[in-house]
Amino acid sequence: MMMMSSQGKFGKNQYYLWETKMGYFSFREESPKPTLALEYTFGRRARRHNAPKDVAHFWELGGGTSLVELIRIPITSYNIRSFAVVLVLDLSKPNELWTTMEKLLQVTRNHVNKILTKLEKTNPEVAAEIKQRMWNNLQRDHPDSALVDPFPIPLVIIGSKYDIFHEFDSEMRKIISKTLRFVSHYYGASLVFTSKSEALLLKARALINHLAFGYDKSKSVSVDPSKPLFIPAGLDSMSQIGPPPASDSDLGKLRANTPLELWKKVFEKTFPPKSFCDLQDTKDPAQDSQYAEYEVDVMRAQKNQVCGNCPNAVHSQVFQNHQHC
Repeated sequence: MMMMSSQGKFGKNQYYLWETKMGYFSFREESPKPTLALEYTFGRRARRHNAPKDVAHFWELGGGTSLVELIRIPITSYNIRSFAVVLVLDLSKPNELWTTMEKLLQVTRNHVNKILTKLEKTNPEVAAEIKQRMWNNLQRDHPDSALVDPFPIPLVIIGSKYDIFHEFDSEMRKIISKTLRFVSHYYGASLVFTSKSEALLLKARALINHLAFGYDKSKSVSVDPSKPLFIPAGLDSMSQIGPPPASDSDLGKLRANTPLELWKKVFEKTFPPKSFCDLQDTKDPAQDSQYAEYEVDVMRAQKNQVCGNCPNAVHSQVFQNHQHC
């Protein structure tokens, strides 16, 4: 399972810490360290007493969109059948929400589709199984079958910092909630809003444990925009979500080729997006003193000088001190 954060790190603030070491989320009143690039851990759980433990592998991708290409490392043809993606979005930053979500999901989907294309040639039965499973969350006679485009592997979208989001204007909350409901349903994903509340974290934990350990899928649903959303995959519908939050005259002026594109334009009219460059994580871990390694830093600084990149030399002061020794 891979967890991606729109905020460049997990354990986003002083409110709460996402913990996956035992396959669940827990609340800690501490300021956790940010996820550095791609981190790995695992969880184990026994279904019953004296039974062998199931093992779930967790990959956490930090860096927001800046390191998204690293998703190629954990998602492979060997584990694609059992892989799932959890996308954590910051509800307190709606102007960054769509751009970040779109980039992370697009790169992940493209990579998964490349794997499936190869599997169609080498193991067509497995490829067919994965493609069929994409539709399992929708009932066979679901009225939205022709209106959605399920993500190729299981997907959970988590809206974090609900406590901050809850203080937004009611109309803003309604637009964000409605839009994320549409996106989640369109991709066949589960949607849950969380905060430092233990009750909300328990709901997110239930979704993760369902994917990681096969626990029973929750059938409870909360779609009230004045409350935290909780909608397991397949339990929403376009008729309940309704049209994009805009007047008929405004909708008539918009040109879109797909429903997803239409919702994007409506959302970004209210929340103009930041440029992609603004969303890049500007903090270079190589410049962080806590990751300093003398021999590596000296060699990297030498290479940067050869390449004409002296201003960005890693831990340049270390190198300068070495020169004066």
